[in-house]
Amino acid sequence: MFTGIVETKGRIEAAEPQGAERRLRVAAPFARELTRGGSVAVDGVCLTMTDSGDGWFEAALGGETVARTTLGSLRPGDEVNLERPLRAGDPLGGHLVQGHVDAVVRVTERRQDGPGARLRVSLPEELGPLVVAQGSVTLDGVSLTVALRDDDGFEVMLIPETLRVTTLGRRRAGDALNLEVDLIGRYVAAAVAARTPSRGSAITREFLARHGFAPAVEEVRS
Repeated sequence: MFTGIVETKGRIEAAEPQGAERRLRVAAPFARELTRGGSVAVDGVCLTMTDSGDGWFEAALGGETVARTTLGSLRPGDEVNLERPLRAGDPLGGHLVQGHVDAVVRVTERRQDGPGARLRVSLPEELGPLVVAQGSVTLDGVSLTVALRDDDGFEVMLIPETLRVTTLGRRRAGDALNLEVDLIGRYVAAAVAARTPSRGSAITREFLARHGFAPAVEEVRS
């Protein structure tokens, strides 16, 4: 579990095929503190560390990760956002982030907003109900608040600190980003969908009883 508060930027040193997987070597100042088999978020994607050395670590990307995220397109020299997992007792500065990418989205517009910037981002239709104004999203591993939500997507505000310490400072229209929607919203939506009768079905006494709703008063027969 992560928080979306980026610790530092890393740099890709190698990105090579390795059997059916793809291997990434990432330069990172905290590499020596990572444990083999432990997790690290790279641009918002939870990866398992397979090896490390002085100032670098390696992780393997499976086919699903390559297909569902931007990590398959990384090349040597590219910068990435890095975050180590949340530990018990650590402050939750952002929001709960799994590192499980829901979609790759595109920046459709970038504009200055005082000392900061605003990014407008596309949104797949199926994720529309899970992104709400003033709610949380994660873009390339950065916890952000949705400043505007409309039919064309959503906007986020990037403060100067975010522009300085994360790779979002370099993102422009057309760039691809890893999107993770709010974890709590995802589970609430799934729970509601599971308890909602399908179109055309009736809400009967049996339906209510099956879902834990007992009638308050039994019908009185004369």
